[in-house]
Amino acid sequence: QVQVVESGGGLVEAGGSLRLSCTASGSFFSINAMGWYRQAPGKQRELVAVILSGGSINYADSVKGRFTVSRDTAKNTVYLQMNSLKPEDTAVYYCNVGGSGTYYPFDSWGQGTRVTVSS
Repeated sequence: QVQVVESGGGLVEAGGSLRLSCTASGSFFSINAMGWYRQAPGKQRELVAVILSGGSINYADSVKGRFTVSRDTAKNTVYLQMNSLKPEDTAVYYCNVGGSGTYYPFDSWGQGTRVTVSS
């Protein structure tokens, strides 16, 4: 099994910054992708940013230029640096990790960390 744990959420004023962290642990062969998603109240979960094993990165248009995703491969950890936060960034942020398990592919989610941006 693969466990995914996020941290770093909280309350911040508009224009402020937060850094989220997500670490994958357990038994697996390799990680192919690590990404961040978010779900605001009453809305569907949406992709924020994803980083692939080859280094490719994709961002949602709404966060381009403000958020930066990075990865520490040795620690199986992905970070999301969020700058110039806006009230519309308020959501529960979830980390998703996909890769190859010992016998099967896996796709694991964390429990989520809440980010609240006040105006």
